[in-house]
Amino acid sequence: MNPEIRQHRGAQNRPQNTGADARLAALSLLSGVLRQDRAIDDAFDGAAAGLEPRDRAFTRLLVATTLRRLGQIDAALAGFLERIPPPSIQDVLRLSAAQILFVGTPIHAAVATGVDLAKRGTHMKFAGLVNAVLRRLTERGAELIAAQDAAKLNTPPWLWERWLGAYGAERARALAEAHLVEAPVDLSLKDRASADIWASQLSAQVLPTGSLRLGDHGRIDQLPGFAEGAWWVQDAAAALPVRALLAALGDPIGKSVIDLCAAPGGKTLQLVAAGCDVTALDTSAKRLAFVDENLKRMCLAANVIKADALDWRPTKLADAVLLDAPCSSTGTIRRHPDLPHLKNAVDIPRLAQRQRELIKAATAMLKPGGLLVYSVCSLEQDEGEGAVTAALMADPSLRRERISKSIELLSFLTPAGDLRSMPSQWADRGGLDGFYAAVLRKVS
Repeated sequence: MNPEIRQHRGAQNRPQNTGADARLAALSLLSGVLRQDRAIDDAFDGAAAGLEPRDRAFTRLLVATTLRRLGQIDAALAGFLERIPPPSIQDVLRLSAAQILFVGTPIHAAVATGVDLAKRGTHMKFAGLVNAVLRRLTERGAELIAAQDAAKLNTPPWLWERWLGAYGAERARALAEAHLVEAPVDLSLKDRASADIWASQLSAQVLPTGSLRLGDHGRIDQLPGFAEGAWWVQDAAAALPVRALLAALGDPIGKSVIDLCAAPGGKTLQLVAAGCDVTALDTSAKRLAFVDENLKRMCLAANVIKADALDWRPTKLADAVLLDAPCSSTGTIRRHPDLPHLKNAVDIPRLAQRQRELIKAATAMLKPGGLLVYSVCSLEQDEGEGAVTAALMADPSLRRERISKSIELLSFLTPAGDLRSMPSQWADRGGLDGFYAAVLRKVS
């Protein structure tokens, strides 16, 4: 599904009285994440095939809420279970508990549909257990939830320990709490000077970085400005690495920039809109289709290439390379609550090794004096600061440059002059994704 074509509702307007098919789809998606390591976005269209838009929205809301609050849900259910039931029944209980405790589904509907789901599977004999557990949960659930440590319970231990070590107890807890809230939708503008105009038309908030933040809205592709290509969906934090690169370039007009790992293309659009001559590279033809689609809608042009950055080289060395490297993506947990259940601590060293290899390849694409911006949507320092430190030690031709202390970037700068955004920042505005970026120059 094109990530731009989605809906968002305030909690009071979310669909509640949807049918069994939506819940069956949610059950399939939840099982796919927890038992098959399958991402929601990869499985959603198949699981929700044939559902009406209202039911599709409820399906996504239900499975996302269940995963976001899974630690609390399991802890609450444990008090009513003598032993863990079969996996399918455990997931039925989880989905029903999410509706009772967090989604706001009418209690009778949450219980009845949970029992119905149990009867549809191969463990019909557990329908009575489901009924009994859910009825007890309706009586004591609010009391149990109020006594829980939500931040810690909903964070897998491997992430909790990493964040404690990297950021300390206070910041780690703030991070975990930020992940309990659904992420807002931000827009980047083709013409940044038109921010106030589009903010008025879209009833949006202008953020300090120049992005627009939407409130409640319907389908993205039905909003003013979509069809005419005035803006694209991009989290405010995801827009920061390009802002850092443009500030370092000074005059970007006509500068040759290679955007590595470019899909779905938000950063490519930023660079082209700023006047850069852009080559966008990615290994996924499916994801590059989004880049082409959005370039066409925005009436912008770039050279889009399907290739592996480790093997591909330009015919001419570039003025700059933007490397938004594949990573654990832990900075985007608010948007992807399945991530903590799909990743593990053992993934980090493997990803960090590939990131170092990509930095080496990106450096080979640069002119002497050219700029490399390395970024990741990760909160893990091994993938951020650690990757840059390793690259600087391995390649004496690279030098770190402090990112410009512009007003829009200042609050995200680290003591070393890199960029680090945290989901816990802008708490009064709805937060933002976690990103790291550093500017490096090839001096010889």
